[in-house]
Amino acid sequence: MTDSKKDSTDTPMADVQNRPDTRRIRINKVGVKDIRYPITVMDKAKDAQRTVASVNMYVDLPHHYKGTHMSRFIEVLSTHRDSISTQSIPTILSDMKKRLDAASAHLELTFPYFIEKKAPVSGAVSLMEYTCHLTGHQCDTKSDLTVGVTVPITTLCPCSKEISTFGAHNQRGMVTVVVRYNKFFWMEDLIRLVESSCSSEVFALLKRSDEKFVTEAAYENPMFVEDVVREVAVRLLADDTFTWFSIAAENFESIHNHSAYAYIERSRDDQD
Repeated sequence: MTDSKKDSTDTPMADVQNRPDTRRIRINKVGVKDIRYPITVMDKAKDAQRTVASVNMYVDLPHHYKGTHMSRFIEVLSTHRDSISTQSIPTILSDMKKRLDAASAHLELTFPYFIEKKAPVSGAVSLMEYTCHLTGHQCDTKSDLTVGVTVPITTLCPCSKEISTFGAHNQRGMVTVVVRYNKFFWMEDLIRLVESSCSSEVFALLKRSDEKFVTEAAYENPMFVEDVVREVAVRLLADDTFTWFSIAAENFESIHNHSAYAYIERSRDDQD
């Protein structure tokens, strides 16, 4: 081995991120975004479900550091990929803070979640896709965690039904519910709560007998977008599991060139 080769091998690489920055501007969030990553989440029917999440991971950066170490986020994620759940989020956040020497950490996961559903008349079985969201923030030793679901629904317009000699326009919509909570619950149960708060739920597979059933069920249960968010709110308020929630409903109107939208945000301590 020559001296020049020995010197090149033994010389430590520069850690540019740890160099000082003189602008004295603290960064609230810095990290990695839109990581596509396989994870395993809890499944009420089958114990566990494998899926692929879109992951955002951030920490704060003190004013005197030039940058953060991006690779360490992936290292933390790799450590916990087989145990992603509402219970494990605080541990992941704590590991992020420790690994990146940060005062606060922020984690966002969005992933498809599949539930086996039976059609209402034929009993035909199919997998229905929903979108789930886990968001956690930890500053010092205090953690905040929210869980969200986005659920497709059907609504039938009460006004259209009232004024029409026959028929009424209906449309597919999306309801996104985000909650804070004080005890464990299943995402499947939150999804079911939303599906039972609209004109009709949506299915991946329907036979003709099923189509007749859901069409007539929606006709007998007309709801504005305002009705949907209020009905979801009533059901959430009736369950002391949830301490805070937000509900956003969007109808993709079938006879208008716009969507209808309604939003409610409540804490259990709020007084209306």
